[in-house]
Amino acid sequence: MKSNILKVLLFSLLPLFFITANDKEAKVLVGEIKSNIDPRTNRYSKLLLDEASEKDFDIIIIEMDTYGGAVNDADDIRTRILDFDKPIYVWINKDAASAGALISIASDSIYMSSGASIGAATVVTGDGTQAPDKYQSYMRSIMRSTAEAKGRDPKIAEAMVDEDIEVDSISTEGKVITFSTKEAIKFGFCDAELNSIEEILERQGIKTYSITKYELDSTEDIISFFLNPVVSSVLILLILGGLYFEMQTPGVGFPIIASISALVLYLVPYYLTGVAENWEILLFFIGIIFIALEVFVIPGFGIFGITGLFTSLSSLILIMLNNDMLDFTFVLSNDLIASSLSVFISVFSFGLLVLFGGIKLTNSETFKKIALEETQETDKGFISQKYPDDLVGMKGKSFSVLRPSGKVIIQEKIYDASTSGEFIEKNKNIAVISNQGSSLKVKKV
Repeated sequence: MKSNILKVLLFSLLPLFFITANDKEAKVLVGEIKSNIDPRTNRYSKLLLDEASEKDFDIIIIEMDTYGGAVNDADDIRTRILDFDKPIYVWINKDAASAGALISIASDSIYMSSGASIGAATVVTGDGTQAPDKYQSYMRSIMRSTAEAKGRDPKIAEAMVDEDIEVDSISTEGKVITFSTKEAIKFGFCDAELNSIEEILERQGIKTYSITKYELDSTEDIISFFLNPVVSSVLILLILGGLYFEMQTPGVGFPIIASISALVLYLVPYYLTGVAENWEILLFFIGIIFIALEVFVIPGFGIFGITGLFTSLSSLILIMLNNDMLDFTFVLSNDLIASSLSVFISVFSFGLLVLFGGIKLTNSETFKKIALEETQETDKGFISQKYPDDLVGMKGKSFSVLRPSGKVIIQEKIYDASTSGEFIEKNKNIAVISNQGSSLKVKKV
C-alpha cells in the first residue's frame, strides 16, 4: 500500500518537475463529464484523450458532475484513464456518484468543490432498482482494483458499492459509503477542497500555464443532432416513404436516394457512438431481405412479409438502445419508451402518408419536375405493340403468378402481362386494362 501511495505521489509531481526543468508553459486540457455515463460519454472521453495525446498537453483535468450511468461504459473510461501516460485530475464540482465515483478513483488526483460528494456506487437497473448480485460483484471488483492501483483504500471503495461491507468508524452495515468533501479528504479519496481549475494548478505549484477547454468539433455536433429521437423518427419516415414511392414510380430514382441517405444518417451516428451493434444493423437488413422475398418471390403477404416487417422495425428500436445482446437491465425506461415511440410514430405517419398523401404527391408540381411524365406513345413511333388493341377489356385467367409480371391466358392464348403493383396468384380471373408495348396491363377481377 505504501509503495502504491509513493508511486502515485511521484507520478502526480512529474508535470511540476518537467515544467520547472524545461521552464515552459504548462498546457492544460479541461474536459467535462456532466451527464449520464453512456456510449456518448464513452466516446467523448476517448476523443478528449486523443486530443490530449495529439497536441501534447501536459495535464488533463476532468470536471465531474454526474449521478452515474452504464457500468460497461464507465469501465471503458476508467481503463482509458489508468492507461494514459500523462497526469489526469478529476475535479468533482458537486457529484460523482456510482459510475462517476469509479472514474474519479481512476484519476491521479481527486479534488472536490465545497458541498460535493463521492460514492454510492451500487449498481442499479434502468428502472432504479438494485441490479442482481453478479453486477454488484463486478462493480466491487473493479472499484477495489482501481483503488489499489491509485493507492486508495480498496475496502472503502468496495463499501461504496456493497451495503453489507462494514468499515470501522466509517460505515455501518446496511448503508453504502458516500463521502462529503471533508470526509473524502479525511479518508484519502480527495486531495483537497478546491473551487476552480486555477486553484488546482496553483496547488500543483504550476504558475505558468495555458488552459484549453475541450470542445467537440462540428462533426460531433452533427452526430449528436441525429441522435435526437425526434430526428430519428423523421429519418425512419424518409426510409419507409422513399422505398414505397420508388416502388410506386420505378425508375424515378429520387425516392430511393432519399431512402438510402436517410438510412445512412440514421445508422452511422448510433454506430459511431457505440449504441448500435453490428448484429442489430445486420438484423435490419435481414428484415429487408425477408420483405423483398415476400414482394418479389413469394405471392401474397405471408410469413416472410410479417417476419421481415417485425424484424426490421424491432432492429430500428434496438439500434437506438444501449442493450447488451437483448439484455435491457441497464436500459433506462425513458429511453426504451422514447425509441419505441419514435419508430411507431414513424410507421403511423407513413401509413397516413400512403393513405392520404400518395396520390397528391405524385400529382404535385414538385414531383412532376423530378419524374418523367411523357409517355412514348405507339402512334408517335416510340414503341411497337406486340399485341392488338382489341384485347383491352377482355377477360381471362392468370396463367402464372403475377408479381407483378407474369403470364395470362385469354381465349386459350398465352400473353405476357403485368399489374400496376398488385400480386395475382395463378389461375385467378383477370381483365386487360391497357396494351403497353410488349405486354398487357391487367388487374384482378
